[in-house]
Amino acid sequence: MHPHRPLPADSELAQAIAVLARAQQDAVWSRQQVANQVRSLLREYYPAALHAFQGKEGGLTRADARVILTLAPTPAKAARLTLAQIRAALKRSGRTRSFDTEAERLRTVFRGEYAHHLPAVENAFGQQLLALLKQVDAACQAADDLATATEAAFHQHADSEILLSFPGLGPQLAARDLAEIGDDRTRFADARALKSYAGSAPITRASGKERFVGRRFVKNNRHMRGGFLRAFSALQASPGANAHYRRRREHGDWHNAAQRHLLNRFLGQLHHCLKARQLFDEECAFAPLLFSPAPTVGVRVRA
Repeated sequence: MHPHRPLPADSELAQAIAVLARAQQDAVWSRQQVANQVRSLLREYYPAALHAFQGKEGGLTRADARVILTLAPTPAKAARLTLAQIRAALKRSGRTRSFDTEAERLRTVFRGEYAHHLPAVENAFGQQLLALLKQVDAACQAADDLATATEAAFHQHADSEILLSFPGLGPQLAARDLAEIGDDRTRFADARALKSYAGSAPITRASGKERFVGRRFVKNNRHMRGGFLRAFSALQASPGANAHYRRRREHGDWHNAAQRHLLNRFLGQLHHCLKARQLFDEECAFAPLLFSPAPTVGVRVRA
C-alpha cells in the first residue's frame, strides 16, 4: 500500500480556478493588511481622515478615499482644499452622484478642530502616507484583476450553475468553494467526509463516562473562512437558512456555533447536489423549518 494519500484527480480547469481563487483571496488579505497600516498611521497625525471615511463600505480602500488622501496627505493641506478641488477629486475617483453633498461634508470634517504635530513632522508623516497609498492602490488593482479572472474561469466550469444556486454564494465565494472541494467526485466518499475536511462538522472525544463535542481545530482554513461569509450572507437570502440559524440560537448556540451548524448543513446539501447534478431547492432543503409553525416560547396570551 502506498504510504501517501493520493492527490484528487481534479480537472485542469478546476486546478486553474483553485490557483486564481486562492490568489484573489490572498490579494484581499494583503489589501486589508496595508489598509490597516494606513489606518494606524492616520491615527498618529490625521484623525480627520479617519472621521471622513469611517463607516463607509470599503473604508480607506475606497477609490474616493485614496484619491482624496493622495491629494491632501496632511491635515494642513486637507483644510485648504476648496469645494471645487474636492468635487474634481471625487469625479476622478469614479463617483457618479452626490458630488456637492459629499464635498461639503468632507470640507467640514477636514476643517474641524484637531491636534496637530509640528509642520516638519506632519510633512514627514504625509510622505509615509503617500508611500503606503501606492501599496494600497497596487493591492486594490491586484484584487480587482484577480477577481475578474477568477469569475471568468469559474463561469466556464460545469459546476458553476449548481454552486451559484445556493443562497449566500456569489461568483467569488462559489469559486473559493470549488477551489477547495475540486471536481473529483470520488474524493469525498460521503457528505460527512466533506464536512470533516471543511471543519464544519464537530469532533467527538470520549473516554469512559466523559464525552466532549467541540469544533475542529485541524481543518481547511481557507474553506472555513469563506464558509462563514457564505453562512452569514445566506441569513438574508434564504428564509430556511435564517430559520435554521434562529433555531440554533434558541437552543443555546452562540453566533459562531450557529453559523458553523448552518454551514455544516449547507455542505451536506452541496455534496448531494453535486453528486445528483441538481440545483439547490429551498423548499426541499429546509422543508421542516419552512412549514413548521412559529415558536411561541416566551409569549403570553391574555385570557
